[in-house]
Amino acid sequence: MSDYEWKFSTIGGKNRVNIQSGEDIRHLGELDQKLWTVLSSPVTGLEFDEKTLKMLDSNNDGRIHVNEVVEAAQWITSIINDPDLLLKKEDVLPFSAFNTENPDGARLLASAKQILSNLGLEKDSISVADTDDSVAIFAKTALNGDGIITEQSTDDEALKKTIAECIASMGSKTDRSGLQGIDTDLIEAFYGALSAYAAWKKTAEDDKDAIFPYGDGTADAYDTVNSIKAKVADYFMRCKLAAFSAASASALDVSVSRIEAISDQDLSACEDKISQYPLASITPNNALPIDERVNPVWQATFAKLKAVVFDKDFKGAKEITEAQWNDVLAKFGAYEGWMGAKAGVEVEALGLDEVKALLKADRKADLLKLVEDDKALESESLSIDEVNKLTHLYRDFYTFLCNYVSFKDFYNPEEKAVFQAGQLYIDERCCDLCIKVSDMGPHNATAGLSGMYILYCNCVDKVTGATMIIAAVITDGDISALREGKHGLFYDRTGNEWDATVFKIIDNPISIRQAFWSPYRKLGRFIEKTIEKNAADKDDKVTADMTAKVPTSGEGAEKKQVFDIAKFAGIFAALGLALAAIGGALAVVAKSLSGFVWWQWLVLIAVIMLVISGPAMILAWLKLRKRSLSPLLNANGWAINAAAKVNITFGATLTEISKTPVKAEPDPFADKTPFWKKLLGWLIVLGIIFWICYSNNWIEKWTDNSKWHYEKKDKPKEETPAENAESMLILTVKDFRA
Repeated sequence: MSDYEWKFSTIGGKNRVNIQSGEDIRHLGELDQKLWTVLSSPVTGLEFDEKTLKMLDSNNDGRIHVNEVVEAAQWITSIINDPDLLLKKEDVLPFSAFNTENPDGARLLASAKQILSNLGLEKDSISVADTDDSVAIFAKTALNGDGIITEQSTDDEALKKTIAECIASMGSKTDRSGLQGIDTDLIEAFYGALSAYAAWKKTAEDDKDAIFPYGDGTADAYDTVNSIKAKVADYFMRCKLAAFSAASASALDVSVSRIEAISDQDLSACEDKISQYPLASITPNNALPIDERVNPVWQATFAKLKAVVFDKDFKGAKEITEAQWNDVLAKFGAYEGWMGAKAGVEVEALGLDEVKALLKADRKADLLKLVEDDKALESESLSIDEVNKLTHLYRDFYTFLCNYVSFKDFYNPEEKAVFQAGQLYIDERCCDLCIKVSDMGPHNATAGLSGMYILYCNCVDKVTGATMIIAAVITDGDISALREGKHGLFYDRTGNEWDATVFKIIDNPISIRQAFWSPYRKLGRFIEKTIEKNAADKDDKVTADMTAKVPTSGEGAEKKQVFDIAKFAGIFAALGLALAAIGGALAVVAKSLSGFVWWQWLVLIAVIMLVISGPAMILAWLKLRKRSLSPLLNANGWAINAAAKVNITFGATLTEISKTPVKAEPDPFADKTPFWKKLLGWLIVLGIIFWICYSNNWIEKWTDNSKWHYEKKDKPKEETPAENAESMLILTVKDFRA
């Protein structure tokens, strides 16, 4: 149990610890983990310097856990002599802030001064900008501790040349200085390739006659033979078939019909088709002419084959047999085997003489020694990296804590939380709570549990072509015009514009006021859809009937239907009975309520509206009480430990509604109210006045007409069931009035 005295504030429906001093940061490891708002957060997708987040992620697993935050707090408060400086969130770290009594603090101060020296700067402070540019820091250093050497790492010209040739042959790695260099692995691979290539070449020198049957032209001859080998094999097979069946000779040779089929075309454009014809005319003697009596498409290749092979092996011959051709192919057997064993191809471009010269000079040991000398400075380089980490945490660590240990920045109107990506303008409002979404899967599963009204939007930056998905939370205003496909404009935290399109809506209550009217909206939508459906059905039926009744010529034409007055009389009678029943029911209700005074009417109307809207309002109130950001952040990869409620008061600050002036110029194109609407309005007003007067017996007081009184002179007769129901309704209403 920690003896440190923490201070708490109630934020977002929870008591959260206050991080308001350097000592709070120093003792962060003593804070019970159950009191942390966040247990882990992602490294990417936040409005926060990603370099700083990766520095906090010490195990490089892509997430920042509580223990990593505690380690960072302990480290930085041991390096800085006054941890209260962290609350200033400054990006310039003065040398006076280093705790030189700590050996690590003294070491990092020396590294900070070395950085400024490398940059050619003279000042008594260091900034994030100074430490971020590692290329500039190490640009003038020969060795920098990363185990990579460049031509700049040595003054030996021969060694510089060897490094350059190694890079040209084997590739390179980027040094801290930004230059391309080599490391131990590349050096070993380079000298291995040199040795392998030289040994492979020596094999050819030891058995030159067998491997190079055509001397220096063997490679050219081999390539030419391979390019036509399949065509020659096809020719000899055709000849053997012709010898087997003399009648098939014409079918095996190129037919006149095939040539006629392309004779009316540009034959120079038909080389692909002509190349499929036999290499030469088919003869049963199984001999290949080696003069110019070959397929014209293959003449150039055949002429080269004759020059590099046939003129040497069969000088003066006009044709060769299949056996002679096979002898030619057999000559390349040793060459094929040698080529198949080729090694050290990476250094082939250097040439055999240069390869031998490099092996003879044998500077491999010198290069490896240079790499070791560079690695010896690794600790100094790491110190320089630590200075970069120090400047980042000096500037960003307190902000991070306000978004991790507590959600202070989220509940502070003057700040923005690291997960708030920007502002969405849509439907005359501005939404401040917009979160980037990297994976819709978790959001589809759990985001609805937040109890918030969420718009999911596809956003496109038309300038760069970049795309992203955001979840925008609506916490105020009317929602009747919000729908899938609606467009808006999203501004990210840097001010860039993105075109936003709604593609998914999670519907939850926004306010009690919205919930009050929701039943009427749903009823209105239902009535509208019902009317549209019925109108469409009636239109389709009328169209179908009219189409069916159109007379057609010829036999079997449908006769015009005779008007059935009896049928329509029955319909009108049924409608009359229905209207009479409805009117009777309304009359009963009107008579039963005729004695109500004005305030009783108001109470009755309020009760009816409460019965209709009450359930929706209660459900909305329950959901609004539980409305929380936690499920939304959990869907985005956060491990939220404490609830982050968004109540009605706070929610109203997250969505800004447009405000228009009280006075505005009238619309010159506004629709004029038709006369019948005005008349109907006055009739309704007069009817209400008359009803109130009648209900309160005011008319009876103003007149002495006895006809306003209902007197029963005779003994009441037995009531019918309908009259009995009417009497019961009247008694019920009288009881309610009493």
